[in-house]
Amino acid sequence: MNEACVTIKELYDLTHTEAAELLESLTYPWEALPKIKDYILSLGAAIDADPEKASQYEKRGQDVWIHKTATVFDSAYIAGPCIIGAGTEVRQCAFVRGSALVGENCVVGNSTELKNVIIFDNVQVPHYNYVGDSILGFKSHMGAGSITSNVKSDKTLVTVKGYGDYSDIQIETGLKKFGAMLGDHVEVGCNSVLNPGSVIGRNTNIYPLSPVRGYVPANSIYKTGGVIADKDE
Repeated sequence: MNEACVTIKELYDLTHTEAAELLESLTYPWEALPKIKDYILSLGAAIDADPEKASQYEKRGQDVWIHKTATVFDSAYIAGPCIIGAGTEVRQCAFVRGSALVGENCVVGNSTELKNVIIFDNVQVPHYNYVGDSILGFKSHMGAGSITSNVKSDKTLVTVKGYGDYSDIQIETGLKKFGAMLGDHVEVGCNSVLNPGSVIGRNTNIYPLSPVRGYVPANSIYKTGGVIADKDE
């Protein structure tokens, strides 16, 4: 069954996120979306309860934990619950709306907005990005102006769909808000739109200006007009 292609096991190396315990308990990554807020709060409570961990973080406001090696510019706005990992840079005018678990050595760029997300280590969302109700895998990168669209225009519930050789993928998520699940090492080109229910397999490149919908296989190149090529061909 091709549905295995969109599982957490196939998309992510869980050694690169503090969300490993949560994700290990689930099958599909979008199942984590309703659980992100409470999970961050539990991680924060664990930080507060451990003097050694607590010494590594600065507590800012309510339910915001920022690693002391992270860089956060004064003009950035961060709402809780939120954890910012070691070595991460949150740049000018970033807007973190809450329920954001941001890993180590990430870049959250100028005017980038995050909401209800898990960001693995070494992820870059550096310029004018919107990432909502999404999970971005290890070393994934979103080019300038690329965004996740997290609500369908008709406001109906999101279904994860496959096309072509993967047309047997038809999974009802029960979610109204669902942006994109990016596997490890995914590259999204500038000004692309990842429509609700997009799941991008590991090591795949999305060409700039692409409107993406549904499942895109691992090790692929998604080209203008929805053409998908195998990187090995």
